[in-house]
Amino acid sequence: MANISLQHLDKIYDNKVQAVFDFNLEVKDGEFIVLVGPSGCGKSTTLRMVAGLEDISAGRLLLDGKDITTAPAKDRDMAMVFQNYALYGHMTVYENMAFSLTLRKEDPNVIHKKVLAAAEILGLTDQLNKKPKQLSGGQRQRVAMGRAIVRNPKVFLFDEPLSNLDAKLRGATRREILLLHKRMHATMLYVTHDQTEALTLADRIVCMSMGRVQQVGTPLELYDTPANLFVASFIGLPPMNFFNVNIANGKAVNQYFSVALTEKERELLAGYEGKEVTLGVRPEDVDEGGDISVCVYSNENLGMNTLVHGRLNNAHAADAAITCKLRGWCDYKAGDTVKVQFVKRHFFDRETTNAIR
Repeated sequence: MANISLQHLDKIYDNKVQAVFDFNLEVKDGEFIVLVGPSGCGKSTTLRMVAGLEDISAGRLLLDGKDITTAPAKDRDMAMVFQNYALYGHMTVYENMAFSLTLRKEDPNVIHKKVLAAAEILGLTDQLNKKPKQLSGGQRQRVAMGRAIVRNPKVFLFDEPLSNLDAKLRGATRREILLLHKRMHATMLYVTHDQTEALTLADRIVCMSMGRVQQVGTPLELYDTPANLFVASFIGLPPMNFFNVNIANGKAVNQYFSVALTEKERELLAGYEGKEVTLGVRPEDVDEGGDISVCVYSNENLGMNTLVHGRLNNAHAADAAITCKLRGWCDYKAGDTVKVQFVKRHFFDRETTNAIR
């Protein structure tokens, strides 16, 4: 397929608003890259710059070593799948998938073979004579993907393709996209605000906030070693718990708890003795059996796990709130007290918000 090099890309609109700042990324041949972040973070704008649908204000874009920074979209050999399907209602599934090839005046026999091959990959063989209105949302999205597949582009671009689907269809279509990538070994750039999609689909994730890249890495790297407070809070569901603590005498202490630091944590925090840092704990890294008191105010049983929402030491301040993801089915009631421990901890600099490593 293709290698893509995004070098110091900026996007500044005519009204002087800058949407993307100094974006750098090297995408390997056949890699599945997911751009994730909240609405307005610049991820879709970046994808549209790659597609040629937005002008690049500064920087360079290379495809297989060739500079395509100013090349028109039609000359970039990329196919984009949009959120809203963009299917022609008066055409059949077959005609929709064949449309771009027909415009290029390709041989009808070649078109037929390509459409049938794409339909087979996507499980649409028995839907080819139907109109889009006769299909489910998931089937329509597969038709949109089929239209991209028949073009055999160097790069596939996906702009929040699952956001219009219900939860069950999102899961099913997400698996189909993953299988499609494995079958085709295609280079794919995928934009989403859903961190579950990012964690399950990506070879590498690009996490963005306010137009800037916050961290690039594998799903495990972003989950296990977040670069800063933003990544730590955005990646993971439920989100990480955060507490302000003072480092003193081998302990992390605040008004609600005191936890002894491990030898590794002491070495890590040697320069923060007597200072305040942010302690982060994922809900799934909270276990029963410690000496930290949590007063329960709600309990969500999820089957294999239970989300326990409560307050440290029964305090009512906002900074005492905590969510624990405990193993098994728990029958805690509002007002119950649970003793917990933090089995894995993350520390962040209060001023820079960067992880302390």
